[in-house]
Amino acid sequence: MPDLSPAPVVAAAPSTDGRSLPLPIIYALFLVSGAAALLYQVVWQRSLFALYGVNVEAVTIVVSAFMLGLGLGSFAGGKLSKVPGAPLPLWFGLVELGIGLFGLISLQLFHAVGEATAGAEGLATFLLSFGLVLVPTLLMGSTLPMLVAYSVRTSHNVGKSVGMLYFINTLGSAVASIAAGIWILGHLGQSGSVLLAAGGNLLVGGLVLAWWFGGGRAKAAPAVA
Repeated sequence: MPDLSPAPVVAAAPSTDGRSLPLPIIYALFLVSGAAALLYQVVWQRSLFALYGVNVEAVTIVVSAFMLGLGLGSFAGGKLSKVPGAPLPLWFGLVELGIGLFGLISLQLFHAVGEATAGAEGLATFLLSFGLVLVPTLLMGSTLPMLVAYSVRTSHNVGKSVGMLYFINTLGSAVASIAAGIWILGHLGQSGSVLLAAGGNLLVGGLVLAWWFGGGRAKAAPAVA
């Protein structure tokens, strides 16, 4: 799901433990993360529309729930990125694992809640939709500001950091959107598409954590205002 909320530009403190994940690897992993997020958005919205209807009101409510979750996640991620010496790559890896684990159970959860709340309308639909996607969209929204702060502390260039990560996020979403329409949804269906997205998140999170706990180290970058 492309993160459309503005990424906070913060003064990034140096990492206190000296761990540094190379930016090209961060970009590649974020590309996979962005593609997975778009697949979730397409499948989850279809699932929620099937449960609560496809009229203009229901569509608006479901999309608004997604955007609100992303916005809150971006705000939370911006706050976390200001923590002095924050292990941002580690947090990114954990967030990706969390998204992937939720993805594995998401459709079953949506269907169970939908069956229990059939016929909900208006405000109830919004609250139910928001509640269902709150955790994953919070996590998704938090990744961009955290990675922007990490990129700034590594590259020492705020404009390049924000621009490159927005580009990577958008590119991943665009590739996934085309692939979903041409092949993924038609061949894998909704369940298979979500499993593919979850696999991407788990792969990204697993690689980051394997590097982190495997002892990858580099000289800590100085703080950049």
